[in-house]
Amino acid sequence: MSPLPRGAGGELPAVAPRLRELRRRAGLTLEAAAARAALSPAHLSRLETGQRHPSLPVLLTLARVYGTTVSELLGETVTAPDAVVRAAAARPQEAGGWTYWPAGSPGRAMQALRVHVPHGRQGDLVRTHPGEEWLYVRAGRLRLFLGETEQVLDEGDSAHFDSLTPHRIGAAAPAGVDLLFVHTLMQSAPAALCLGGPSAAH
Repeated sequence: MSPLPRGAGGELPAVAPRLRELRRRAGLTLEAAAARAALSPAHLSRLETGQRHPSLPVLLTLARVYGTTVSELLGETVTAPDAVVRAAAARPQEAGGWTYWPAGSPGRAMQALRVHVPHGRQGDLVRTHPGEEWLYVRAGRLRLFLGETEQVLDEGDSAHFDSLTPHRIGAAAPAGVDLLFVHTLMQSAPAALCLGGPSAAH
């Protein structure tokens, strides 16, 4: 199966207007959403107008901030949650050079993904947000930056950490790295309080 089709400019279909729509639905101004996602308002504005293409880490961060999933950010049709996700039904998608496959059902308190991170596409986004993350190295070697430390994880290694710890990941070998990745979504009322509560949107 092939990744989602891209437009003439290489952009993911409908992602720019969806980012703005979901920000407004979350009741956030551009400035408030950018602050919670550790982005500059100018950068978020460029993402919303299609002038910049979001990476998968950025999409994951915005999904948390807006209390939704990457699938919804990309405008996919959300069906009723199913307990089983068949490998043949999981469509590969791309964002910022990373390829990922849904590995869980939408509308849950956690989002599960299979992710391939190619070498040299580590990204410079250091993320920090409420919640937890768990990852497992299926193949390859992973560079995991947590706070001031750097760890190299080999096949079969895993990590489980508080997402308030500044973090980013990258492939440590030329073949890239394949991961199982689970993170919590900020959808509950306590999470909204933790994030500072909604503010009036533009």
